[in-house]
Amino acid sequence: MNPTRTWAATALLALSLTACGGPAASPDATGAADEDAPSTAAATAADSFGVTDPWVKAATADDGMTAVFGEITNGSDAEVTIVSASHDAADTVELHEVVTEGADSTMREKDGGFVVPAGGGLPLEPGADHIMLMDLTRDLEPGDETTVTVEFSDGSTAEFTAPVKEYAGANEEYEGGGHGDGGH
Repeated sequence: MNPTRTWAATALLALSLTACGGPAASPDATGAADEDAPSTAAATAADSFGVTDPWVKAATADDGMTAVFGEITNGSDAEVTIVSASHDAADTVELHEVVTEGADSTMREKDGGFVVPAGGGLPLEPGADHIMLMDLTRDLEPGDETTVTVEFSDGSTAEFTAPVKEYAGANEEYEGGGHGDGGH
């Protein structure tokens, strides 16, 4: 066999195997390669979403409602807007704010959703902005962990898990009425 031909065949085989490798895998949020992700995928609002210290106030189905708290974070260089949320133990989920007029505090659905500033955060706190779980279909007991899904204005979604905790405060009146009398 001709050594030049053998070398040329080996070089062509090596070149063709290298060409079959395709594009390099892009790392995911943990730094691990995601073989299925396209290397040129556009970033979504969900890609920059995070939550620090999330928790849910314990409640029974008879209470009718409860709320989700924590600090929403946005790691992008553009503001993002959360437009809705869902939870498997609530028939209705709303994004709420608390408005104080005189000595009375009232919670109501927040028009336009939650805007989270670029590179910043938005606190969800008792007596302030929060995610309201209404028309509860099951008890949320202290020590449980539960999952909340949020949707952004660009249509992307993200989930986070939050522990359920006992909490006695934040019993504002609900402006919409008809969703139980347990407050949040």
